[in-house]
Amino acid sequence: MLTVAVDVAQAAAAHVRGRRPEVFGGPGGGPRGGGAVRAKSTPTDPVTVVDTESEDLVRSMLARLRPGDTVLGEEAGGGAARPGAVRWVVDPIDGTVNFLYGIPAYAVSLAAQIDGRSVAGAVVDVAGRRLYSATAGGGAHVTEADGTVSPLQVTGVTDPAVALVATGFGYERSRRVRQGRVIAELLPQVRDIRRIGAGALDLCMVADGQVDAHFEHGLSPWDWAAGALIAGEAGAVVHVPGPDSTSGEGAVTLAAAPGIATALRRILDRAGGLDPIPAQ
Repeated sequence: MLTVAVDVAQAAAAHVRGRRPEVFGGPGGGPRGGGAVRAKSTPTDPVTVVDTESEDLVRSMLARLRPGDTVLGEEAGGGAARPGAVRWVVDPIDGTVNFLYGIPAYAVSLAAQIDGRSVAGAVVDVAGRRLYSATAGGGAHVTEADGTVSPLQVTGVTDPAVALVATGFGYERSRRVRQGRVIAELLPQVRDIRRIGAGALDLCMVADGQVDAHFEHGLSPWDWAAGALIAGEAGAVVHVPGPDSTSGEGAVTLAAAPGIATALRRILDRAGGLDPIPAQ
C-alpha cells in the first residue's frame, strides 16, 4: 500500500506541477481565463480545475491498482469502507489558496486507512519536490528531489516557551473569531506561531523538526490522514478527530514533539483550544 500511495501521489503531484503555469500563466496568483476557480464552503474557500483533475487522476489510478478499495476525496467525497477493508483518503491539492497565489507550499496527500486508522501514507510537497512517507509501525522518511532518503524525527524541545507552533484557520467567520482568541492566549507562551496554509505539510514539518507542534480546528480526514501518520511515526504525540469527522464538527487535530506535548495541551486547554470550534 505504501508503494501505491507513493506512486499515485507522485503522479498527481507531477500533474499539479505541470498544470499550474498552463492555468495561471506564471508564478503569481490569479487565473488567466474564466472557469478555472470556483468557491466552495465560502467565497474565501476556493477549488480550482486542477484540484478536480488531480483527484480524478488519483481515483483513476487507484481503480486500476486497487480495484476493490473505496476512496474518500475532498472534491468528490465517498462513503465509508467495509469493516477491515481499505479506504484511500486523498487531498488532491492541500493548500489550494497557496496554489492559487503561487506560494510554494501546497501538496498532494494520500493515505490508506483500515477501520479509520491510517496504515500507509504519502505527502508530496509539489513545489519543493519532497516526498514524505510512512507506514504504521515502520517509521517515517523524507525523499529529497535528488533521491536522497532520510528518516524523520521530531525535535527534542522540552520547553513550550521556545516551541515554534504551526496552526491554520477555517474559512467561516465565526470559527476564525474563536481561533483568533485561542492564538491570542497561546502566542505569549510560545516562541512564535507559523501559518503555512497547508495542514498536511504542517504535520510533515512536525515530523521533520521544522516546527515543534501543529494544531488546527476543523480539519477533515483528507487533511490529516497521511500527515498525522507521518508525524506519529516520526515520534510526535498525535491526536486526530474521529475517522468520519468533517470540518463542520470543528474538532482539533494536534501533533507535538513529546517533550512539550503535555504542557502544550495544558496551555491550549486553558485557552479553549482543545474544545471543538464548529462552523456556524
